[in-house]
Amino acid sequence: MRFIGTVQAVVTAAEFDREPTVAELAGIEIEMPVILAEVELLDTQIMTLDRPASEVDMRRIRRAQRKVLAERRRLANLGRQAPAGVGA
Repeated sequence: MRFIGTVQAVVTAAEFDREPTVAELAGIEIEMPVILAEVELLDTQIMTLDRPASEVDMRRIRRAQRKVLAERRRLANLGRQAPAGVGA
């Protein structure tokens, strides 16, 4: 019986199958407060989908919007302090 092997010498994972690099993980860590603030805003908006928004709901939404803006401003003010190799 003959052994049938692959034609390629080495089979590598596709580009999308790899783990994030250290620089990418550092970039995510820097952006995490913005991501969490956006999730909080989305949560407050979802709460008002099935009913009319009360004054308290509107306050929650405005507070969450201000938090998102504050975190985005903080991230923008970091400037060039992001690790090399990370960027959009």
